[in-house]
Amino acid sequence: MDKNQKYRKVTFYKNYFQDFFDKQNKKVKANLKQIENTNGLYEIRVQLGSDICRIFCFFDQGQLVVLANGFQKKTQKTPKKEIEMALKIKAEYESEK
Repeated sequence: MDKNQKYRKVTFYKNYFQDFFDKQNKKVKANLKQIENTNGLYEIRVQLGSDICRIFCFFDQGQLVVLANGFQKKTQKTPKKEIEMALKIKAEYESEK
């Protein structure tokens, strides 16, 4: 393991987050969405002013959130090459477990 890599375990305690998330409107929920035609790849949307970044992530056994890669989104549709890169990282992670 590279000493410069940072790993963080993200867990959801009971149903507090899920209860919060369920109460949000569609616009808020759209910030974390599953990418169509992928096996468990999600996208988190982060906006600061006019800059919008997307971060791909996935779950490991439902307990650990693994951040894969990110990019600055400049078009309406998520670029296919970015999805392919995230899926490659996900496959690499799963093969090294």
